[in-house]
Amino acid sequence: MAAMPSGHTSRADANRRRILDVALAELLRDPDASMDQIARAAGVVRRTVYGHFPNREALISTLVDEAVQALSAAHAAGREGVEDPAESVARSVLAVWELADRYRLLIALAQRTVTMQGIRERLAPVREAATGVLRRGLDEGVFSSPLPAPALAYVHEQMLVALMEAVNDGLVAAREAGRCAAVTVLTAAGVPASKATELVAKLND
Repeated sequence: MAAMPSGHTSRADANRRRILDVALAELLRDPDASMDQIARAAGVVRRTVYGHFPNREALISTLVDEAVQALSAAHAAGREGVEDPAESVARSVLAVWELADRYRLLIALAQRTVTMQGIRERLAPVREAATGVLRRGLDEGVFSSPLPAPALAYVHEQMLVALMEAVNDGLVAAREAGRCAAVTVLTAAGVPASKATELVAKLND
C-alpha cells in the first residue's frame, strides 16, 4: 500500500491537535459540551471530529491521557536533582499544580467517563516515583507517618484530587491552591505545619 502523503498526514495531525486543544477549552468552559459544540468551536464539521475520535468518551480519554503525561513530566521535573525529600515533594506538587489548574475540571469528567480505576492506572508511574521519595523521607526521618510509603502515596494522590475539586467548588482560591496543596501534602507526611509553610513559601517566592 502506498504511504499517505506527508502533507495530508501533517494536516490530519494539525486538525487532531486543534480539536484536542479546543475540546479542552470548551470542556473547561462547559463540562457538558457536546461533540457538535466542539466541532463548531474548532471550525470543522462533525465528521472531522468523529474521524479522529469515535465518541465523546474517546475524546475525553485522550485528553486525560495527555493530562497524565504532562503531570508525570512536571512531577519528574519538580524533583529532579533535589536531595531533600521534603523539598522534593514540595517542588513536585508545586510543579504539578501549575498544570493541575488547567486540568482540574477534567477530573470530574474523567470520573464519569474513564472511571477512577482508569485514572489510578494512568497515574501508576507518578505514584511509583512519589513512593520512592516518600520511602526515602521516612527512612531518613524527614517524614513521619504510620502508613508505609506506598499507602502514603495513595493518600497524597487523593488529597490533590480533593483539592482540585475544592477549587472547582469555590472553597479554595485557585491562586492559593498550589501553595495550599504543597503544605497539606507535607503535613500529611508528618512535616510540622510551620516548617512546611516556611519551605513552601521559600520555594514559591
